[in-house]
Amino acid sequence: MPFKVMMVFGTRPEAIKMAPLARELREWPEMALNICSTGQHREMLEQVLTAFDLTVDEDLQVMIQDQTLNGLSQQLLSKLDSAYERNKPDIVLVHGDTTTSFIAALAAFNRHIPIAHVEAGLRTGNLKSPWPEEANRRLTGVIADLHFPPTNKARDNLLREGVPLEQIKVTGNTVIDALLWMREHLHKSQWHPAPDSPLAALFSDRQHARQRMVLITGHRRENFGPGFERICLALAELALRYPDVQFVYPVHLNPQVQQAVYPLLSNRDNILLLPPQDYRHFVWLMDRAYLILTDSGGIQEEAPALGKPVLVLRKVTERPSVLEGGTVKLVGTQTERIVKQTSQLLDDPQIYKHMSRVFTPYGDGHASEKIAEHLWDWLNEHALRGAV
Repeated sequence: MPFKVMMVFGTRPEAIKMAPLARELREWPEMALNICSTGQHREMLEQVLTAFDLTVDEDLQVMIQDQTLNGLSQQLLSKLDSAYERNKPDIVLVHGDTTTSFIAALAAFNRHIPIAHVEAGLRTGNLKSPWPEEANRRLTGVIADLHFPPTNKARDNLLREGVPLEQIKVTGNTVIDALLWMREHLHKSQWHPAPDSPLAALFSDRQHARQRMVLITGHRRENFGPGFERICLALAELALRYPDVQFVYPVHLNPQVQQAVYPLLSNRDNILLLPPQDYRHFVWLMDRAYLILTDSGGIQEEAPALGKPVLVLRKVTERPSVLEGGTVKLVGTQTERIVKQTSQLLDDPQIYKHMSRVFTPYGDGHASEKIAEHLWDWLNEHALRGAV
């Protein structure tokens, strides 16, 4: 009888990073995978699942309008408890640092179900930055039974916190698996956006050869309010200073993001505001970008693997390895600093060349295989001891 493995995610970034692992586990008849979606980013989540040819087995539908983190946690804890009772998993897989990850781990812990934490061990050392992600990943790390850090630095963070070495397996990051799989798929199929897409008109091969493109993303709670306003003022100034550069900004659906972005950046000729893009479109955009401005964690790993310079719109990062490679810079949210650092990359070919090297400290695209193999070994070992 196969082991029951339950994978829980709810946001688009979680789904992207768990998708290659889900595809890998579906190839193992010895492990029966149940995918549980909490439904936090419903529209964006469906796009990811379609792109990776996956379907969910449980949809908890926890989101309601204007939901607080405490309200979300309450919904998650109750509905996940019921899902665990129905499915009786042998182990629960959670990812990274979302509220979903921590509450899914807590609900499993309360039922004595083992927990495996993918992308474990990332730390800034500051519980308030990023908030609430730093607390979520630390708390998940306290109660997890298996830890899959992407790098040796992340492993060392766990060891300093007292996690036994035998519970840790360095694997690389599954986001690189997802990125390389999708890019190969797009290249092989010579995929392009549909003719009626605004991207198709802007970035035909001929047009792209002449025009540089800056890709922007932003969604962090820590930047809500004045942070996003300063970022948008920087983008407006850059667009005015560089009329020959195209700025493309897929705007997150969170109302606090949209309320800052649209009033300040609408109706500017060389700023294209888009709805959130599915993973195929977004990888296509990253592959064609000249440089990227973001507050995302995953993009700090993905973009250097494509040789794209990244300016991080945050004060700290839990991914110090990317800083060491010189392809990523922290610039914060001060308007003047964002304009200065972006201008340097647009104006100085030498600075751009230094930051546009391919740099991949987060693995070779085989993290999912390593996780599946270690998971299988761990489940067998614990079954022999009667623990599973």
